[in-house]
Amino acid sequence: MEMWTKSSYSEGNGGNCVEVCETPENVKVRDTQHRHLGHLTVPSPEWIAFLAGIDSL
Repeated sequence: MEMWTKSSYSEGNGGNCVEVCETPENVKVRDTQHRHLGHLTVPSPEWIAFLAGIDSL
C-alpha cells in the first residue's frame, strides 16, 4: 500500500494541496484535488536535488 503525505505547506482550508509518496527508487507527486489525473514520478536523486535547490532560495 502506498503512503501519501500532504505537504506541510498546503493550505488547511482545502486549497492548494500537494501530496508525495516516497520510495527508495522514486518520489510520486500529485494534486490532492485531482488525484484521478494521476501523478508525476521523479527519481529519488533528482527529487533530492530539487528540494536542495528550493531550500536555498
